[in-house]
Amino acid sequence: QVQLVESGGGKVQAGGSLRLSCAASGRTFSSYVMGWFRQAPGKEREFVAAIHWCGGRRYYTDSVKGRFTISRDNAKNTVYLQMNSLKPEDTAVYYCAARLGGSTSYYTHEYDYWGQGTQVTVSS
Repeated sequence: QVQLVESGGGKVQAGGSLRLSCAASGRTFSSYVMGWFRQAPGKEREFVAAIHWCGGRRYYTDSVKGRFTISRDNAKNTVYLQMNSLKPEDTAVYYCAARLGGSTSYYTHEYDYWGQGTQVTVSS
């Protein structure tokens, strides 16, 4: 069993930055593909970014490329999402997810564990 706890959300003006963190329990964190997803009101949960277990491969949805950076520290069992140049359309609840084995994935159903989410609100 893996528990994921997100932190770092909040309210920021457009153009600002936030850094989300996701702390994971479990001794096999380094074996997990880690992803960030988000869900805006009235919309489906969507992929934001993912990072391979070794940190070498990272993937982003087109709308955040060049603005967001996903990273991980396996020694701290933590994955991060640095969000710069935030836009109002980035407003959502952001979820951390873990996938045991396999490759990075864009699909919510391929992730095994989820955090409770952290709210990010970007005002114009």
